[in-house]
Amino acid sequence: MKVKDVTNAVDKLAYPEYAENYDNVGLLIGDYDNNISKILITLDITEAVLKEAIDNKYNLIISYHPIIFNGIKKIIGSNYRERIIISAIKHDISIYVIHTNLDVMPNGTNYYIGKRLGLIKQKILIPKLGCIKKLTTYVPKKYANIVRTSLFKVGAGNIGNYDYCSFNFEGIGSFMGKKDSNPFIGNKGEINFKEETCINVIFPIHKERLVIEALIKNHPYEDVAYEVVDINNQYFGLGTVGFLKESMSEKYFFSFLKEKMCTNNIRHSSFLNKPIKKVALIGGSGSFGLFYAKEVNADIFISSDFKYHHFFETNILIADIGHYESEQFTKDLIETYLRDKFPNLVIFKSKINTNPVNYY
Repeated sequence: MKVKDVTNAVDKLAYPEYAENYDNVGLLIGDYDNNISKILITLDITEAVLKEAIDNKYNLIISYHPIIFNGIKKIIGSNYRERIIISAIKHDISIYVIHTNLDVMPNGTNYYIGKRLGLIKQKILIPKLGCIKKLTTYVPKKYANIVRTSLFKVGAGNIGNYDYCSFNFEGIGSFMGKKDSNPFIGNKGEINFKEETCINVIFPIHKERLVIEALIKNHPYEDVAYEVVDINNQYFGLGTVGFLKESMSEKYFFSFLKEKMCTNNIRHSSFLNKPIKKVALIGGSGSFGLFYAKEVNADIFISSDFKYHHFFETNILIADIGHYESEQFTKDLIETYLRDKFPNLVIFKSKINTNPVNYY
């Protein structure tokens, strides 16, 4: 098994194209052609986690948080990051990161937390711009089905639980071939009018190259007219909002939340003395999502790293369960996916608690 065999599969769980600009995902250390036999999954890479990998002969670490965020000018072992890089290279351990790209996926980090809390009717809390595009093209009527089918085959036309979605209408196209042209219909040097079908399909950004290639390959015209534009989406984005199956009192829900998220500490705003039914959440540092949680009229917003002034909000209950605590089960999500894809590969979650925050 090669590193690239695993990373290609992981890329389909969370396509790198969806990562935030500030993030650093993908293969950070190693070689795609390196052989691997054992995978270690971790939330963070610490020196203790790397020692765990070395001692147990894991040769690929898949981490949720990057070990390298910014540019490194020297690698001389002066801090834990540099020491980890040196040791990983020395022991031929590859390191792969899947982070904010997993956060924005429809069944990614936040959906998984919501599922753990038993939320139903989950939807994206903050749609991410630029994730969905629309292709518009014009095809001779009798070739419309050929072109449309080719676009569907490479992944265009998917809307939620539906495939093969498109919008089509008929019209008259005009063109005149120049002297060096080789028109499929009509004669060059003459204005030609032809009945055409206008085809519109949407596709996720990671499919753009395949969609355009399929269009060009299957369209009969010498020069294909098409346009691609960004559109709003409801399938990719940060956070989730959903409903509990039954309403809970605030105090009962907090006990439930502590149990499900395995935390003994919740920082919270003042109780509002109303039942909890609609829940919004963002794993990790998600205080920026407070505005959106209020906009959807959530009863509670769960995340971490809130600042002092956030807790003055009076029309929504805030629950800060801790950064590590909110994301710790991401390891389970990754492990479940990989075990399904590679049932014969040795895959383990790190036993190291990498939470850097301590409570007294």
